[in-house]
Amino acid sequence: MKATTASAPNAGPVDVHSPAAGAAALRTFFRIAEAWQLDNADQLALLGLRSRTTLATWRKGGEVSLSPDTLERLSYLFGIYKALQMLLPSPEAADAWIRKPNAGPLFNGASALDRLRAGKVADLYLVRQYLDAQRGGWG
Repeated sequence: MKATTASAPNAGPVDVHSPAAGAAALRTFFRIAEAWQLDNADQLALLGLRSRTTLATWRKGGEVSLSPDTLERLSYLFGIYKALQMLLPSPEAADAWIRKPNAGPLFNGASALDRLRAGKVADLYLVRQYLDAQRGGWG
């Protein structure tokens, strides 16, 4: 008997700039935002948005093309989330870490979320880099 494998139709590279990919990325972001208990102001800062209307539209779902800046921010946020899930003993501990005071030199007693509230991509990068270093590598 010969084994067969099912493959997705038109399987191939995913265009991260496609509206479908944007919708999937935003669904993931809003699940993380819920787990981290982010309010609208925090979500706006992390996404680099100024418009609550845009945030509300994105939250409703549907396909949307995202800017390179937003895609970069989401990539860092997904990496932060993944690193926390790997570093900490439970999903609850991982989700709580973002709000806990941190004595590390990057945070100076503030939480990671306090640092990220400035809305700078560089801060997302630094927190991601910090967590990757805690894990002992990149990726």
